[in-house]
Amino acid sequence: MDFSSIETCFNRALSLSFSKKKIFLCFPSLIICGIILVFCKTLAFNASGWTALSLIFLPLLLSFCILLALGVLLVRIYHHEVKGLKVNFKELFSASWQQVMSTFYLSVPPVLIYLLLWVLLGIFLLFKEIPGVGEFIGVILAFGPFILILCTLFLCLIDILLLFFGSPAIALKTTDKLKLARSIFGYLKENAFKHLIMLLIALMPITSLICFLALGWHLTNISYLEMTQDALKSLSWFFIMVPFSAILTPAVIFFFNFSAESYNKLHLNENR
Repeated sequence: MDFSSIETCFNRALSLSFSKKKIFLCFPSLIICGIILVFCKTLAFNASGWTALSLIFLPLLLSFCILLALGVLLVRIYHHEVKGLKVNFKELFSASWQQVMSTFYLSVPPVLIYLLLWVLLGIFLLFKEIPGVGEFIGVILAFGPFILILCTLFLCLIDILLLFFGSPAIALKTTDKLKLARSIFGYLKENAFKHLIMLLIALMPITSLICFLALGWHLTNISYLEMTQDALKSLSWFFIMVPFSAILTPAVIFFFNFSAESYNKLHLNENR
């Protein structure tokens, strides 16, 4: 695989990122993810650090569950588009039901693992509340919360890997959850450079757009919404989230289009 083949994959994935059918499928999914994020951010107002932490990571992990199911459908649509086949939504959903359901077996365990990590973090906070010596014990045990939070960040990284490498594998090849997990990490171990380069290329548009949109949201927040009451500010976030999701939709579609291209180039072609 050389630069010209990557360029071809990129251009083809980009050109098919503005399909009306895929936008119609992706945009409502992003709206659902946005509602979850806004709702949890609203609950985090005046919450303790321990509770606020859960309201940051939990909606992200739940959104990954939705995006993985979405990714399988988008990859299957893209597979039809590249072959020049007509896409029938009803037939596609019917044929993809088993693959979509299998995504929940992969995306739910990180959520459950995070809840366990969150409870363990709460235990460390309880140690800090011991009268007299709590603060001293908390300082000594500071490495524990640090490791737990690192594990949580690692779960988010695993979910990103699942979105990119797992979506096409589920959509085009296998629904065996254990075999799929082994194959993903096997691919990375065998040739990490190629796989990570493809992942970084897929992440460039979506990361750039998120940074740009987040900057716009931040400037709006400090210049227009700074003095707004918390309840009304949360409502304003919901209305900001709608154009936020709309602008982000093509980048999300491109991410999954390019994941299908990557899977085809790195695995399907090599196995022929």
